[in-house]
Amino acid sequence: MRRRKLTVTQYQYDALQLMNPPEQITVSEWAEKYRMLDSKTSAIPGPWSNDITPYLVGVMDEFNNYETQKIIFVKPTQVGGTEALQNMIGYIVMQDPAPTMVVYPTETLAKSVSENRLQPMLKITPELAKRFDENSQLLELQFDGMYLTLAGSNSPSGLASKPIRFVLMDEVDKYPGSSGKEADPIKLAIERTKTFHDKKIYITSTPTLKTGHIWKEKESADIEKHYFVPCPHCGEYIELKFSNIRFPDEEDMSYIDRAEFATYVCQECGCIITDADKNNMIRHGEWRIVRHNTKYVRSVVFWINTLYSPFVRWADIVKEFLTTKDDPETFQNFINSWLAEPWEDTKLKTSAELVLERQTELPEYIVPSWAKLLTAGVDVQESSLYWSIRAWGDYLTSQNVAHGQALSFDDIDNVMNAQYMNENGEPMIVNLCLVDSGDQTDMVYDFCATHSDYALPVKGSSHAQLSNYKLSKVNRPDSKAMGITLVLVDGGAYKDMIVGRMQRPNGRGSWMVYKGCDMEYATQVTAEHKVSVKRGNTTKQVWQTKTNHADNHYLDTEVYNAAAADILGVRQLHLMNEENVTVPEYKLPEEQWIEKNENWLDQ
Repeated sequence: MRRRKLTVTQYQYDALQLMNPPEQITVSEWAEKYRMLDSKTSAIPGPWSNDITPYLVGVMDEFNNYETQKIIFVKPTQVGGTEALQNMIGYIVMQDPAPTMVVYPTETLAKSVSENRLQPMLKITPELAKRFDENSQLLELQFDGMYLTLAGSNSPSGLASKPIRFVLMDEVDKYPGSSGKEADPIKLAIERTKTFHDKKIYITSTPTLKTGHIWKEKESADIEKHYFVPCPHCGEYIELKFSNIRFPDEEDMSYIDRAEFATYVCQECGCIITDADKNNMIRHGEWRIVRHNTKYVRSVVFWINTLYSPFVRWADIVKEFLTTKDDPETFQNFINSWLAEPWEDTKLKTSAELVLERQTELPEYIVPSWAKLLTAGVDVQESSLYWSIRAWGDYLTSQNVAHGQALSFDDIDNVMNAQYMNENGEPMIVNLCLVDSGDQTDMVYDFCATHSDYALPVKGSSHAQLSNYKLSKVNRPDSKAMGITLVLVDGGAYKDMIVGRMQRPNGRGSWMVYKGCDMEYATQVTAEHKVSVKRGNTTKQVWQTKTNHADNHYLDTEVYNAAAADILGVRQLHLMNEENVTVPEYKLPEEQWIEKNENWLDQ
């Protein structure tokens, strides 16, 4: 019996297709089957391959675990955390359409990601392009059966406007602690999911401090997983740790040469693992539970460091370590962005005794032979003027040459115009002096206008800055200082720098004082410490005096010294390559600092 062939219209066909159940695949399987990478945003354009970053498979597929509601991914930079997020978006659009929100640190960034990363991904992936409405608003993307909202964590209204089933949050440690008078932005976003029993929350970020969002999420997760890989020699599964990387320590070798000889030593058998072994190890790796807090798991955290990245060699990691280890400012980035660990300010402990340990063999008023410039800072008080002069050399090496109190600005002028002899008997003068304009402002402005050849007014910034200092202008039409440069400084950043360098033994990169330095100066320079302060729903680390009414005037002068040195380009001094500039003989080996502070590696 012949069967009659039925024909349907395109409209009927499309309707029937909607009735088909979605494929029974995971996020990682979806990505490998459908996801396309474009050349604009990826170094490896074309179809997605799980073999490139196999550690992401476990993170992505946790999204398909019915019991898991919250997935946390603590990561370094450039290991694919954002790509995993975008794969989850693609999976949702095709396999499980529902109201979805992606939260970025700022609304500006959300717009940029939408335009430059997310929409290109949607358009280049054919199955997503079919479902995407290209007439969508920049922060409200429309699809068949769902919408995708993009929001900034700094916008409370955007976080609290509508019910959401899937919430994906990127770089949460760059979120503010709270949104105005409202709750924490993470809590605000999660609050949108409470009407959905099958919600999913994905949180990812590079860590900053232990008090940061991502580390607190990590610590509160029900289980914690780390990625283990098989040793190519003994077959034992090991966790890749920076403490197991070995490299030469010969002083006559450059950092680059030392880094190029870097290898990994297996903690189980002691055999050497090279870069050539790594990719195969990672492909056969697996996520293992290292901490289990509860029987009923609702939140899972995945943690990984840069050692697992297929794009980074052992040498790259060692080079970054060697070139940053002596500078707390850049070393924090290594800890956060390469090791995916929180930065701890344990080294920012100071005392007057520590300052006195930084005495050199040079007496007061004598400039070290390695010095290339002199700066000065003046803290203005009602009854007197505190001042200090600091010599600067390569790699931010510095030494206090002199300090004291003056009773008038005429006295300050005399101090700044004096000649200071170096060890070779050559005269030097102060190149730049920053004068505090927070007190007796008009008098300071007049002084700086009259002595503009060496003096600029300075004040602490009341707002967060992108850099340690910012050059502004005096805007007082009735003042002769109208239009002169005003320096705005981030005092906290410079205090971090000063105290961090104070920890180093005397020598290159250290913060030093002259022989016979007085206890009053040492006490004032260390009169503050960094503490965690809770303000509303957020906790911040701020510099505060150790005791009420403690004098910190010399610390302020040294902050101004550091800012003045930055303005003069002190960080590029080593590029001048002047001859006959040597490091003092009292320099200790740089490795001593590492050995003294390497406990953080033993984790």
